[in-house]
Amino acid sequence: MTSAIIIILCLLLLLAYVFDWSASKTKIPSVILLLLLGWLLRATNIFNVPDISKVLPILGTLGLILIVLEGSMELKLNRSRIKLIKLSFLSAVIPLFLFSFLLAFVFRYMSGYLFKDCLANAIPLGIISSAVAIPTVKRFSTDVKEFVTYESCISDIIGVIFFNFIVLNAHFGYFTFVKFGINFVLELVISFVASVVLTLLLRKIEHHIKFIPILASVILIYMISTIYHLPPLVFVLLFGLFLSNLNKLKNIRFFQWTRRLKPEDMTDVIFKFKEMTTEIAFLVRVMFFVLFGFLMETAEIINFETLPWSLSIVAGIYLIRFVQLKISHLPVNPLLFVAPRGLITIMLFLSVNQNSRLPLVNNSLIVQIVIITALVMMVTMITPNRH
Repeated sequence: MTSAIIIILCLLLLLAYVFDWSASKTKIPSVILLLLLGWLLRATNIFNVPDISKVLPILGTLGLILIVLEGSMELKLNRSRIKLIKLSFLSAVIPLFLFSFLLAFVFRYMSGYLFKDCLANAIPLGIISSAVAIPTVKRFSTDVKEFVTYESCISDIIGVIFFNFIVLNAHFGYFTFVKFGINFVLELVISFVASVVLTLLLRKIEHHIKFIPILASVILIYMISTIYHLPPLVFVLLFGLFLSNLNKLKNIRFFQWTRRLKPEDMTDVIFKFKEMTTEIAFLVRVMFFVLFGFLMETAEIINFETLPWSLSIVAGIYLIRFVQLKISHLPVNPLLFVAPRGLITIMLFLSVNQNSRLPLVNNSLIVQIVIITALVMMVTMITPNRH
């Protein structure tokens, strides 16, 4: 039995690698194939598997941390990128809030539930999944890759902060917003100090094992921040940006002390750390989507009761995105189609309290929206605008 499980796991990873490698040729996003692979694995019923549904949120959290870290280490900050950052921020935030509130009003009208609960159910559906979007645009032009990376990471961060703000507060008043502001500033301070300390350790550790302790520290700080209701993804993003732009920070007056770290000598170390992060992120992402596919019921995929809602919600996603892109004078093709829902949507959906979960927002709706947005993204893969 042990040998069979190990063999199957190895085959799954090799297949996942083939899916990722061949995506540019088959024009099929790997997330679709991974979900299908998990679903087929369950359908074949090769061996009995214990209840592993509780593993999904753990993999989702790890995947989110690693993917945001991987994406942020791809980003280079300079004056020529300021406009791109502003546009990606607006493109991530405005549709997220507009879509979430509009959908919450619809849910409120249709279900009669508290608006707070309706909003908590709507927010996960408004967040772009960096776990799906970033790998999809790897072979696109630099401008498209950077925009999608910024946009999806910001969407994840703001989306999670927005979701936690709604879920964790029973009432909303002046004190609630003051507390949130204090927590955000506190997280910025922690992120800055932690980024400096971890970079220093990355520079100083001479033991042959040096990257795993750094990565474990990143995850530890993230989880501790979560416990104290701080926005932890801010730390992950800032740490990745700190590493990827260390060589440029030394020229800024406030960061001139970074010269003591000798960033020119850390290029190779940072590159190796980035490579390791990418490899582990791939592993966790594969495990998450295969497991999610394994847990999917056929009846959840082919559910004609939720399908009209799924199609309507997806149409709303792209309509709002189309308007935002036009207003921002951004290219509709391919950016319109790169708005997948995935890991973060599933993660937040699973974390909604059962008492607050709307009957309409069920497994079928989430599965269908994830699959439909991934299929729509295939249009981008088939007719990409690489200029």
